[in-house]
Amino acid sequence: MSLTVDKIAIALYNSRCLKFGSFKIKSGAVSPYYIDLASLLSSPTDMCCIADLAAAKIASIRESGKIISKLASIELKGALMLPLIGCKIGLPCVVVRKEDKTYGVTGRTAGASISKGDKILFFDDVISEGLSKLEGIKPLETLGGEVRELLVVVDREQGGRERLEAMGIGVNCLARISELVAALYSLERISEEQMNGVKAYIAKQYT
Repeated sequence: MSLTVDKIAIALYNSRCLKFGSFKIKSGAVSPYYIDLASLLSSPTDMCCIADLAAAKIASIRESGKIISKLASIELKGALMLPLIGCKIGLPCVVVRKEDKTYGVTGRTAGASISKGDKILFFDDVISEGLSKLEGIKPLETLGGEVRELLVVVDREQGGRERLEAMGIGVNCLARISELVAALYSLERISEEQMNGVKAYIAKQYT
């Protein structure tokens, strides 16, 4: 297991972002685990760890030749960390609202303005089936931005990566959930039953 995966696993576990039990998720399915990135707000050390790793990943994407001029996320989870990541790599940030704001400064976005041709990396907490990512990306493209790169903290391994990559969007993740539970089991943070429960849930998505 890589050192990066171990760091992410411990940060999410210690901050209680990664919870085990029985959770109803957006699709209506019941999952044996849940990732609540908002819990990082209670643990500055763990929050900085994830932000550092995300910033390093974005730097690596840029070094590979991909142009990124702005960062974006949708409220609430990914948007909580976006400014911290933006500060570390010196990129403007945009937050996509879930609904149009109808008073004051109106519209679907807040933060940096979008110009035609802006190369935007979209950041979020997790990717499952990928549908919510498309919802967040659409307003940016409507304003003229180009979203060709996505970064999530955790890939839930439910087909979202494949769906978006088939649409021409590069999907990057800091870790896959199967890697995280394997690391936590190896580090004696979770039981074999918890690890196997998550792995069985992943396998079920493809049957």
